[in-house]
Amino acid sequence: MATLNDNYSRRSFLKMSAAMAAALGLTACGPAQQGTTQDTSSAEASASASGAATAFGVDGKLRVGMEAAYAPYNWQETSSNEFTIPIENVNGAYADGYDVQVAKRIAEKLGLEPVAIKLEWDGLIDSLNQGQIDCIIAGMTATPERAESIDFTEPYYDGTYCLVVQKDSQYANATSLADFEGAAVLGQKDTLLDTMIDEIPGVNHLTPVETVPNQVSQLASGTCDAITFDSANVPGVVRANPNFVGIIFEEGKGFSESVPVNIGVAKGHDDIIATMNDVLASFTEDERQKLLVEVVDRQPV
Repeated sequence: MATLNDNYSRRSFLKMSAAMAAALGLTACGPAQQGTTQDTSSAEASASASGAATAFGVDGKLRVGMEAAYAPYNWQETSSNEFTIPIENVNGAYADGYDVQVAKRIAEKLGLEPVAIKLEWDGLIDSLNQGQIDCIIAGMTATPERAESIDFTEPYYDGTYCLVVQKDSQYANATSLADFEGAAVLGQKDTLLDTMIDEIPGVNHLTPVETVPNQVSQLASGTCDAITFDSANVPGVVRANPNFVGIIFEEGKGFSESVPVNIGVAKGHDDIIATMNDVLASFTEDERQKLLVEVVDRQPV
């Protein structure tokens, strides 16, 4: 039986991260305040002409919505360093993670200062449409339902889903979704981490919780048999919880969905989305691999 934690050597993760990050050359965000740079000024004018409902780049800042609780995509730190940006609505707090590094590159191109706005997951889209943030860079996947409310870039990250269980679980030797028939599986509310559970035949689909940390807590306390997880997040959760294992499914016997991650932008900012796609296209494959590995290595235990 192979599990994600004993297969996640630095070399194997590097290999997998190359595939998962192959889409990072295609991404974007939204327009900035007049007067910041020539690029952002023209983008603001274009957005205004198209009837954009929200301002962008207020006070020269790129306000990035995220949970700051979803490592390795984003997490909260108590001190500033070369990798972090300030969390504007939490005193003395900073954000780090894969999403943060993407946000920094985008902000540099737009001539804006990147700052994180820490929000609950289910408040991100409303906050974007109300103009409280400029974009969502939070490990969010574009879905047809979400695309009715906001626009999305192309994926900047693409991974796979898995299940995480306790080492001594009856499911620890599973190799297919069929092995989880009858299992009590827990997801995160309003995400694919919940809706995907129904692919498991005969599953006991538990009422989802609000956050990934809540999922982890429930598994640790034994109130569920398994939790859904982004495979890229497994090394960190296993390091923090040595009694956990991530299940590797045999080819064709796991979840059908991949995990594309997109940036969310309020409608009406097409020019800036195009600019941001250009920014992310400038990432080389080596840079993508290096970034992924470094982020996983330093994410909190």
